[in-house]
Amino acid sequence: MLRQSLSQKMLQKLSPQQIQLMKLLQLPTIALEQRIKEELESNPALDEGKETKDDELSNEYEAEHGEEATPAQEEFDFEEYMADETPSYKLYSSNKGADADDKEIPFSSGKSFHELLERQLGLRVLSDEEFTIAKHLIGNLDDSGYLRRELHAIVDDLAFTQNIDTTEEELLVLLNIIQEFDPAGVGARSLQECLLLQLDRKTIQTEATAIAKLILKNQFEAFTKKHFSKIIDKLGITEEELKDGMEEILKLNPKPGNSLNESVRVIEHIIPDFILTNVDDQLELTLNQRNAPELKMSRQYSEMLETYSKSKPSKEQKEALLFVKQKLDSAKWFIDAIKQRQNTLLLTMDAILHYQKEYFLKGDETKLRPMILKDIAEKVDLDISTISRVVNSKYVQTPYGTFLLKTFFSESLSTDSGEEVSTREVKKILQDLIDEEDKKRPITDEKIATELKAKGYNIARRTVAKYREQLNIPVARLRKEL
Repeated sequence: MLRQSLSQKMLQKLSPQQIQLMKLLQLPTIALEQRIKEELESNPALDEGKETKDDELSNEYEAEHGEEATPAQEEFDFEEYMADETPSYKLYSSNKGADADDKEIPFSSGKSFHELLERQLGLRVLSDEEFTIAKHLIGNLDDSGYLRRELHAIVDDLAFTQNIDTTEEELLVLLNIIQEFDPAGVGARSLQECLLLQLDRKTIQTEATAIAKLILKNQFEAFTKKHFSKIIDKLGITEEELKDGMEEILKLNPKPGNSLNESVRVIEHIIPDFILTNVDDQLELTLNQRNAPELKMSRQYSEMLETYSKSKPSKEQKEALLFVKQKLDSAKWFIDAIKQRQNTLLLTMDAILHYQKEYFLKGDETKLRPMILKDIAEKVDLDISTISRVVNSKYVQTPYGTFLLKTFFSESLSTDSGEEVSTREVKKILQDLIDEEDKKRPITDEKIATELKAKGYNIARRTVAKYREQLNIPVARLRKEL
């Protein structure tokens, strides 16, 4: 049975302006530039440039109409937009020179790794079926140049997709041909095979090369685990010969496919959102000027409204004016969101600056205080999610380098004296201990934990292992050198 009833609910909804601000907050400087360009292209009521004293269009518009008024509820008062009497010819120029830059999107060029292999394949004398199979093998190579798929699986692939009946033996013959291509080592099915292929391609075969081949063929597992004494005993060689063989191996490329991508690798440049300078122990924080663009309401739209105001608008003109009103609203909201974004960024970075003032004065990582998002959120009276959006993608340029803001946040750790210290401080000491170790006898995690406890940091061995992994430092056995 259907019934009607009245009920009251309290819902929290974000306005379009709030959603726009949240999206702008999480954009880094270079992405913000692109976002502003898109807005300028899509909204003709938005102009780039410094707002003058006479440019009070947006303020008057907001004061008279408010944000909740809709086009259907009110008519335009044209006079309020006509305050600026500046002639239109003073607001633009058309004197573009012959040497002016044309901003065009460049096209990338060059051959990919797989295309270069296929070009080499075209130089071999093969039947149509063999060429198709070999091309399929090349297509199965990963970006590092390895064939990760089993040959029997490729036999099935060819049968189902190409309707080609072949065998593993025939595939192996064609794979051997691919392994002769440049760069040396492509087409290998394992790291061991890759390194051996490169050694076989050396034009000059020395005694060190022969020892390197023996190590890779007969003692590869011991080599990967750096069991040097075991290799010496099994192969019956001296420590000096082992060093020579290891030097030959270390010259090889474990990822030959990547070597062809070095020239076309995209280099990403970091543009800092904040610039921090230290002038006589006084910290000065500024926002990157590229992060604070000058935007204003369009004067051309003002002129358009002035033209319509001289006569009573027709129905079609009223529709055009309502469109103008919507664009003016959008432009006003966007300018306000940009300004609020700048204020939020400066407010957040200023709080981080005062919280970590001792570190920013000296640049010593051991001076970093434990700091979490909640600490800064409470200082600036903003939500934690807002702080997270700010710090996750923003960089600050300091006298000691350019850093991502979130790297200044860390958990706390208690010392024997009860003092709260940052885990970044512990990681820095751990890194220093490993940098200063004897590489012939690297210190273990247990030894590092003992050293840290001697310095007053109460930390377990498993925690040392966790911090070491976060720093991308291998275990002691793999850090061992001859």
